[in-house]
Formats: sequence, C-alpha cells, structure tokens
Amino acid sequence: MSALLELLKDGRFHSGQALGEILGISRSAVWKQLQLLEADLGLVIHKVRGRGYQLAAPIALLDAAEIARQSSEKTWLIQVHDSIDSTNAEALRSVERGSSIPLLVLAERQTSGRGRRGRKWTSPFAENIYYSLVLRIDGGMRQLEGLSLVVGLSVMRALRESGVPGAGLKWPNDVLVAQKKIAGILLELVGDPADVCHVVLGIGINVNMQTSEEVDQAWTSVRLESGKSVDRNQLIARLNDCLAFYLERHRLQGFSAIQKEWEESHLWQGCAVSLIAGASNIDGVVLGIDHRGALRLSVDGEEKVYSGGELSLRLRNDPE
Repeated sequence: MSALLELLKDGRFHSGQALGEILGISRSAVWKQLQLLEADLGLVIHKVRGRGYQLAAPIALLDAAEIARQSSEKTWLIQVHDSIDSTNAEALRSVERGSSIPLLVLAERQTSGRGRRGRKWTSPFAENIYYSLVLRIDGGMRQLEGLSLVVGLSVMRALRESGVPGAGLKWPNDVLVAQKKIAGILLELVGDPADVCHVVLGIGINVNMQTSEEVDQAWTSVRLESGKSVDRNQLIARLNDCLAFYLERHRLQGFSAIQKEWEESHLWQGCAVSLIAGASNIDGVVLGIDHRGALRLSVDGEEKVYSGGELSLRLRNDPE
C-alpha cells in the first residue's frame, strides 16, 4: 500500500494501467488497494474516467532518513509507521521488546491517539506530528523533575522557530497560541523511578490540519498560524534539536536552570485560574512554578504548591 501511496502523493492523475505496470499488479488489484487507502487512512481519492486516480491534495510523507539528515542529534533511532494505534503505545512495546534506546517513534496516522486525562487525540493521516521519544533514565527522581515542562519548552521553541512566534506554555504540558491549543504532551513511565526506568515523551503537534469536527476544544495549527504548508520532516528535525539541547541542560543542571525561562513563556502567569484535581476545584492566581516544576498558586492570599496526579488548569470561569 505504501508503494501506491508514493506514486499518488504528487496529487496528479495516474492511470490504473500505469500504476499497475509500475507496481507489477493488475488494474483490479490497484482498485482494491485504492479502496484500502480510502478506508484505512481516510484519504480522498478522485476517480475520473479517462484520466485515472488522483489524491484530493498532494501529501508529503515522513522520511526517517531525511529527518536524521536534518537533525543535529544523530544517535536516536527513528521508526516511521503509516498507521498505528498510538506512537506512545508502540514506544512502550519497544521497551518490552528490548529495542535499542533512544528510539523515536513517528506515525502518519494514529487510530487510538491519546491525550491527558484519557482524551482522544485527533490524528488525521499525513497532516500532523505524532511523536514519541523513548529514553532511559538513570539517576532516579531528579532526572524526572519538571520533565514534562522541559518537553513543553522544547516544543514551544521549535514552533517559534517554525513561524509561530505567538506559541506559549500552559502548565503543566500544553502549548497554546493565545487560548488555542497547538500541541500537547503525554509522558509515560515504566520501571523504577527511584533507580533505572524508561520514559516515553509523547508529543502531538497540529501542523497542516485546517479543519476538524472531532476536536472538542479551541485549537489551531502551524499552517493556520503561519499561512503556509509546513514541511513536517523539517519541523521534526528542529524539534529533535530543541529536545536534545534542553534535555541535556536538564540532565546536567536540573530543572531549576530552566525554571525562569519556562515562567517567562507561561501564558497564564498572574492569571486567575481554577485547578481541577479530581472532583475538587481550587481557585487561585498563578504565581509561577517552583524549582521542581510544581505550580505555585496564591489561594486566599496564601501561597500553595501543587504537583503530580491528574491536575488540570483552567482560566477562572472558563468551562474548558
């Protein structure tokens, strides 16, 4: 199926006979593969008698070799999947299989993409970035302190360098433009966090998506913000470089070395918010974060610190 998609990705018309000759299959087999592309990947393919078959729009596919060529970080193995349940799930399976680490798992499409708090992450084919980096963590809890915030800062820097200067952070792990979500982060841990463990840095970025009826919150994309189509291979390479830089800084100096930079980019600094913790709502004003990445709130005039668990931050009186 990937070979057929490679032939069609230019968005031009291709006859069934020509496609069959290149692939070494019958025109009937070409037709069946086209139906699978539509059904399995959600692609729209125009079929015009006398002209052949054409994708509704050209697509640029992910290329592991090209990403590696453009990245300064050369030690990460890269896997690219056409379609997968979720890159985080595959990354966790790779740990169980004993795969070489660090490992970067990418996909053109996810069938069961996940966000925080069990939310579905909308994952159309060949439009966005679905990214999971597996790392081995030695040295215990210190290397995990503020890690999701480090990842968020890396994503924000990559987006700003890619034509989205308004990208900013929302504690604990969202990247927004104004009040619209452009990227989210989901970290998952296996092993002993006090000794040796593996962590999966899951990142979803809305890149070239322009419409979606499935997203249940305000969102935007790099394309909507920049006004142009984005090379996802180039953006992934830039993200790799930003992550490598901030992860190394965090490893050597701890989160406190990054704390100020993160706070300077926090869009809700000084805002009145509600912190959702299970069935509880805590109203306060954002003071910042501490040296471990925990949220500092002024609650009834008293400073309190919150971290861990399924916490969610909302602007006061904002239903979402």
